[in-house]
Amino acid sequence: MTDWTKAFAPTLDDIEALASQALRELPEPFKSLAANVTCSVAEFAEDDILQGFGMESPFELMGLFTGIGLTEDGAVPQTGQLPNTVFLYRRAILDYWAENDDNTLGEVVTHVLIHELGHHFGFSDEDMEAIEASADD
Repeated sequence: MTDWTKAFAPTLDDIEALASQALRELPEPFKSLAANVTCSVAEFAEDDILQGFGMESPFELMGLFTGIGLTEDGAVPQTGQLPNTVFLYRRAILDYWAENDDNTLGEVVTHVLIHELGHHFGFSDEDMEAIEASADD
């Protein structure tokens, strides 16, 4: 039995470590294609981001890709361009994990990370939902 009196919620660093492990374990060629994508972990998405998606609660957004995906970038990268970044939102991820006990925290972080990397590779949310649905069949 776990002694919960000494347990603490996973920190930002813990989530970042899980994401780093997931990135290291990506198969090729995805690992190489995602090599320049940075990963950042925050408690919640900023209010302007949530408003842009029409979300009322910060618990609705577990991750976000920002930047220019591979399919949108030109043959020669533009100078002054910020790096492509995947943001993971710790509190929303922990909330989802707590409500869905069929996944480990590592599995949830990996799923969110890969979903956001899908945007880097040029997939829409609809594309990724269709891929996930076909994988579940």
